[in-house]
Amino acid sequence: MLRSTLSALGAGVLYSLMATAASAFDLGVVAFQMSAETHARCANSAEAAAKDLGWGVTVLNSNGTLQTHSEQIENLTQRGVDGLIVCMSKPVQMDAQFEAAKQAGIPVISVMSGTSPHTLFDVQVNEYGVGADAALYLLGLIDFEGGILTQRFEANVGTRIRGRILDAVLEENKAVNVVGTHTMARTKSWREDVRNGMQALLLQNQGTFKGIWASFDGQAFIIDDLLREQGLNKGDVALVSIDGGPEAYRRIKASDSMMTATVAIPFEAMGRDAVSAMKRIAVDGEAKDAVVSGPYLFLSASLVDASNVDEFLK
Repeated sequence: MLRSTLSALGAGVLYSLMATAASAFDLGVVAFQMSAETHARCANSAEAAAKDLGWGVTVLNSNGTLQTHSEQIENLTQRGVDGLIVCMSKPVQMDAQFEAAKQAGIPVISVMSGTSPHTLFDVQVNEYGVGADAALYLLGLIDFEGGILTQRFEANVGTRIRGRILDAVLEENKAVNVVGTHTMARTKSWREDVRNGMQALLLQNQGTFKGIWASFDGQAFIIDDLLREQGLNKGDVALVSIDGGPEAYRRIKASDSMMTATVAIPFEAMGRDAVSAMKRIAVDGEAKDAVVSGPYLFLSASLVDASNVDEFLK
């Protein structure tokens, strides 16, 4: 009798575990280019947060290719995942894929991508404020006069806005002039693109610039390495960028790096908040408007330089 009772209890527990596993939320996470530290930080934190909830999670890397990105979103939609989080996606180019997900009843939350009528909302920082912080800090370092170099990226809405704000700041500060600029055109082989373009600019404009502006930290790391290869020392040139993260903080602290400051964006918090919002909306049944008003969920960014970098290195 006892044995049969235990067998029944065991079967019940097993059935319960199977039912729980079967009913676990299935989340798809797609990052556009995980060789970029920021994309990886977003996707990895979303994955960790989803696993903490007991969800099933699939993380895909599009390797900076639009076709791969669209195919991965399409495949997850066809598989019937319960929700999608896309990191640094391309809403304009992915319009059809996001619309298909919406029609299939799959909620989509994007991070640092811009808005779409087919997604719930985008987790963002105020890129206009971030761009102003970086631009004004750099100009302050050179006393609002002299030449600067710029490294841009127009294909991402966030980096594009940062560049537009830099232009607005420069328009009001005529004593500062851009002596050379390179615009990153490739995403899959972006490191080579930036290295080749900036190496040429640095050689062509030696002695004509006091500061360098980069649209994101990954570009700044390459520029920093180039400057060191040319024998420059910390303080010879002001190098300011945007994104934040362990490598940026290490370089700001290091005595042999030109990296001067970054505006730190909380990518890990963005991934976690995207998962939290997905749970509230898709699992708990809360209305989207109860989670966020409008198309953006804004988080705060912080300017990091030598004065406060130790706080971020902890």
